[in-house]
Amino acid sequence: MSASQTSSHESSESSESESSDVPTLLVKIFGKDRPGITAGLFDTLAAYSVDVVDIEQVVTRGRMVLCALVTAPPRGLDGDLRATVHSWAESVKMQAEIISGLGDNRPRGLGRSLVTVLGHPLTAEATAAIAARITRSGGNIDRIFRLAKYPVTAVEFAVSGVETEPLRTALVTEAAVLGVDVAVVAAGLHRRAQRLVVMDVDSTLIQDEVIELFAAHAGCEEQVAEVTAAAMRGELDFEQSLHARVALLEGLDASVVDKVRSEVRLTPGARTLIRTLKRLGFQVGVVSGGFTQVTDDLMERLGLDFAQANTLEIVDGKLTGRVTGEIVDREGKARLLRRFAAEAGVPLSQTVAIGDGANDLDMLNAAGLGVAFNAKPVVRQAAHTAVNVPFLDTVLYLLGITREEVEAADAHEQD
Repeated sequence: MSASQTSSHESSESSESESSDVPTLLVKIFGKDRPGITAGLFDTLAAYSVDVVDIEQVVTRGRMVLCALVTAPPRGLDGDLRATVHSWAESVKMQAEIISGLGDNRPRGLGRSLVTVLGHPLTAEATAAIAARITRSGGNIDRIFRLAKYPVTAVEFAVSGVETEPLRTALVTEAAVLGVDVAVVAAGLHRRAQRLVVMDVDSTLIQDEVIELFAAHAGCEEQVAEVTAAAMRGELDFEQSLHARVALLEGLDASVVDKVRSEVRLTPGARTLIRTLKRLGFQVGVVSGGFTQVTDDLMERLGLDFAQANTLEIVDGKLTGRVTGEIVDREGKARLLRRFAAEAGVPLSQTVAIGDGANDLDMLNAAGLGVAFNAKPVVRQAAHTAVNVPFLDTVLYLLGITREEVEAADAHEQD
């Protein structure tokens, strides 16, 4: 550090130390919200030459709480300021409270995280338990903000004083007992950086298992479903189960591909999720143990940036019962996540992976944030966070995006 930098640093520390001893007033105004309250308060305070140290304002169901932390007025004017503020508050049918103190708010503790809680509904009991667990973990709740009120209630807690990983471990355990979804991510500028979101397809982006749609046309749906369920539970090797299931499709006419594409049902909220992410400049991809015959169509329809899946072999207009090319299995999904991130120019720490099955686990653990979406128990336990409501766009709330922002963007596009 240069002499000038040292001098500046020391001066900054000295200034901060001195400011902590400066007399300040916390002015709290509360009552029915109406236009002009904030401007009126600061017009009143301006007559006493005070400086603004901090401001916080919250409006809940038409009731406002406005807090202003300001430097104390010149000597002898404290009583006059208090009387004037109370008189002004009474004139606008508000209440006022003024508390004397020293300096700014106490510094936040090291270790800052954002805790998103999703409930359908979010009960007072669950909220109390989450808040208590944060406290027991050594954290302090600095701020609470509602992200969405439907289709789920989503609130975000800004927490300091405890590192992200131990807080995540504690809260995920608590959430499983309470029946709510909790995501814990480190706070910081990275949350606003460009990101890559990669998701599984079957039972995540779409409601169906694609191979079961093909099997229904081949008359072997029950056999395929049994093998699929065992593979998703992690009881069978994915590649072996894939070959066994695809073999049952041998001889199926290739025209079935178009029928299956028309039968695919997107998960509720899927279009909203992708549309919103793309507006924000995110890149979005899919990796699937299913088939390119479907993922290529989804890529075109939804404007995805990346897509990779297995490919059903077709010869002379018939499915051969085999797949061609590299198999997209559990390890393959994680490998593709890394490849997509490299091609997108996004650090792996800035990636989000979403999946529901055991073959998604490596991908979920490799991503900066792994989201288990309506997943099997083994996946929920291993992922960074779990979402157990049937709306894929709730993942937006885990990224700090509010429902109001989504709707405003949709309205602007329609205009």
